[in-house]
Amino acid sequence: MSGNAGVYILLALAFVAANLPFLFERILFVRRPAGGAKNFAWRLFELLLLYLLVGGLAHMLETRSHGGAYPQNWEFYATTLSLFVVFAYPGFIYRYLWHGNRRRTAAVQG
Repeated sequence: MSGNAGVYILLALAFVAANLPFLFERILFVRRPAGGAKNFAWRLFELLLLYLLVGGLAHMLETRSHGGAYPQNWEFYATTLSLFVVFAYPGFIYRYLWHGNRRRTAAVQG
């Protein structure tokens, strides 16, 4: 596998991981919340946790491929966190704007 293919696979993995908190109702993908629906704070916590997980995987892959990781400053982490939040946008739209409107419309009609 070439270096470019690895980058694209890592970006695809980050895109999928960023959308997972908005697609599942279980807290940390294990426990169902007591109120029946997971609130937004849990989703943000899971988003941050998955960002750290994907970042750790990327760091491990860079260390293995180059023999060491290039040191990064805070700008790198601010940029990658922003990119991860942008990747989560489709899941946010599905959960709160598109999927939520269908529930409200069904409740009004029914």
